[in-house]
Amino acid sequence: MSFSQDVWARNLDLYQATVNHPFNQELAAGTLDKDAFIHYVIQDAHYLLAYGRSLAVTGAKAYHPDDVIQFTEGAKGAIVVERSLHDGFMADFGISQAQFENTPLSMACHHYVSFLQATAWSETFPVVLAALLPCYWIYAQVGNDIVAKSAPNNPYQKWVDTYVSDEFQQAVEKVLQTIDKLAENADANTLEKMHAAYTRGAELEWLFWDSAYKRETWPHMIK
Repeated sequence: MSFSQDVWARNLDLYQATVNHPFNQELAAGTLDKDAFIHYVIQDAHYLLAYGRSLAVTGAKAYHPDDVIQFTEGAKGAIVVERSLHDGFMADFGISQAQFENTPLSMACHHYVSFLQATAWSETFPVVLAALLPCYWIYAQVGNDIVAKSAPNNPYQKWVDTYVSDEFQQAVEKVLQTIDKLAENADANTLEKMHAAYTRGAELEWLFWDSAYKRETWPHMIK
C-alpha cells in the first residue's frame, strides 16, 4: 500500500466530516449564507499568501531539481490565486480592498498558517510535504464530491469549478506521486511524522471551513 492510500484510509472519517460539513453541502446547494462565504474568501486570501511562502520553503528543501521546480512554481501559483481572489470572488461579492486589509486572520486561519510555516521551517522535506498535502488533496476531493450536487445557477459555481479543473486535479496527482516516492525511502520515524503532519493538516482544513461557517472572530472582537 502506498503512503497516499494508507494516509487517506486512516483519515477517511475526517474527510467525510469535511465534505459533509454544512458549509460544503450548502455551498453545493447554493444556499450557503453569503456572509459565511465572504468570511471564507477573505480568510482564504490571507491563507494562500502564507501557503505560498510554505511552498517556497518546501521547494528549497526538495531533494531533486524537478521537485524544486514543482514546489517553487506551486508557491507562485498560490500567490497568483490569492491575487485573483481580489478580482474574482471578492469583486463578485462586494468585498473591498480595505475590508480585506482590515480583516485579521481568524483564529482558525492563524492556527493553520502557523502550523504550516513552523513545519516548513523545522521539518524535513517529506514531513513538510505531508503537512501541505491536505490543502491540495482535500480541496480536489471535495470539488469532485460536490460538483454533481451543485445546484443550477449556483452563485458559488466558480468555486466548485476551480477545484474540479483538469489543471488543479493534475497538480494534485503530481504531488501525490512525489510524496509516495518520498515515503518509499523514508524510515519508520519519518513515516510516523508524515502521518501526524497530514492528520493535523486535515484537521485544520475542517476547522477552517467550520470557522467560516460560524463566522468566528477573536474574543476581543465580539460585541
